[in-house]
Amino acid sequence: MNWFVFVGMLGGLGLFLVGIQMMASGMQKVAGDNLRRILEITTSKPIIGVITGIIVTVLVQSSSTTTVMLVGFVNAGLMKLPQAVSAIMGSNIGTTITAQVISFQLDYLALPAIGVGGLLYFFSRRRLHRYVGQTILGFGLLFLGMVTMTDATAPLQENIFFLNMLVAFAENPFLGILASALFTAAIQSSSGATGVIIALTLQGFVPLESAIPLVLGTNVGTCITVVFASLGASLPAKRAAVAHILFNLLGVFIVLLFIAPFSNFILGTAETVARQTANAHTIFNLLNFIIVFPFFKYFVRLVTMIVPGEEIAVELGPRYLDKRMLKTPAAAIEASKQELLRMANAARDMVKEALEVFTKGNRKKIAHIVQMEDLIDGLEKEITLYLQEMSQHSLTRRQTRMVSGIMSSTNDLERIGDHAQNIAYLTETVLDEKMPLTDTAKAEVEALYKEVDSMMEKAITALKNEDVELARAVIKHDDVVDDMERQLVKKHVDRVNRLECNAGTGVIYLDIISNLERIADHSTNLAQVVTTDFNIE
Repeated sequence: MNWFVFVGMLGGLGLFLVGIQMMASGMQKVAGDNLRRILEITTSKPIIGVITGIIVTVLVQSSSTTTVMLVGFVNAGLMKLPQAVSAIMGSNIGTTITAQVISFQLDYLALPAIGVGGLLYFFSRRRLHRYVGQTILGFGLLFLGMVTMTDATAPLQENIFFLNMLVAFAENPFLGILASALFTAAIQSSSGATGVIIALTLQGFVPLESAIPLVLGTNVGTCITVVFASLGASLPAKRAAVAHILFNLLGVFIVLLFIAPFSNFILGTAETVARQTANAHTIFNLLNFIIVFPFFKYFVRLVTMIVPGEEIAVELGPRYLDKRMLKTPAAAIEASKQELLRMANAARDMVKEALEVFTKGNRKKIAHIVQMEDLIDGLEKEITLYLQEMSQHSLTRRQTRMVSGIMSSTNDLERIGDHAQNIAYLTETVLDEKMPLTDTAKAEVEALYKEVDSMMEKAITALKNEDVELARAVIKHDDVVDDMERQLVKKHVDRVNRLECNAGTGVIYLDIISNLERIADHSTNLAQVVTTDFNIE
């Protein structure tokens, strides 16, 4: 009998989790691929961040997914710690919606939803209809999983060990919290764990006194996902993860202090234990938010004290562009040039750090490279928009050519940033898959990098000083890099023929030297801007 209970619970949980995933994926596709952008933009104020966290979590059907995205944004420098903390508070509230839905015992909708959703998903020609079908199908699978788990747990009513365990959870809430936290951490889904708890309550042998500690435990166990996401991340990202853990633990501690009145209050919110359990989950997270949010600034300060250190963050956005200069084209062009040089130095630093990832295996640099890529992408757009707005004023022939040259250069620098990021990601693959990398290959790549870096340095100096002779030297040096790349490819082919090189690593090696050669080409383009667009009298 115990074996059938285990298999039924496992199968039901699998259906439930697949249903949640399908429903979340469908809802995200219906909403469009804008969730990340929404999180980035709409968290400027704490209360707006909370509301955004709720909405996004309802759409993705997973607080873990939302918090992992938030940690990623903080790690990339796209979001400050206070913004992330406010959205994390909202995500905790948003994740309770799933428990509310499944507690209404809508199991009779399971098969119709699967039928309708499956037909739409597999036979619709329009993408929107397929996404809606996927959402409905996921909804049906979710409830089918609940039915399966509920039916599977029926024999447990006769299991003395199980019933005694539930009594122990009621008498000692810490045991219930610990058991539920471990289970939630194992399946990495608080919604899935809550679904199992509600399935047990639907059989009528899990009292509310046992269900509440189990629900509290899901809020602790769900933190494991964000802990994994913060491993090896930046200091602000680690602080965001700690904020999530601290927020949930603080709420659990407060409820435990007043567990008796909390339980009595929950008893009056509904007639069935399933509904009471769902309400306990929601009210716990709402109370936690209400208690902590008035002390938001102090909470963020406490997190920074727990995880001390100096943040090294990339300053995103333009530094020199001033719209008040737009009516004075000469000043506006000079400001754009200063921003261009800042962008150029950032691109050069990206390439340097990408090579450090390759030669030293320093994967910690990857997070900073991603930040720099965001900076460069943003500056390209800002400089271009700024110059387009300035071009509405009358310009001299030389100013027109300089504007064209700066715009062209921003595009080349953005491409250099892309190539640097490519090198970092290619190296990450080598590190993740533990591919063998010979010292000879490292030395060859480093030698090519030195030539390319020399070109970049001279091109940036030529841009800064409008030095035509130095720019021509950069253009001439491009032939040296091209010849060097051809020689390295020939040497690599010889090593492959002698079976001295791993095939997988060899492909990545060729990609890396190709990216370096393309960086040299874009550096040449920068120099050509100096010889043409900047050299107009």
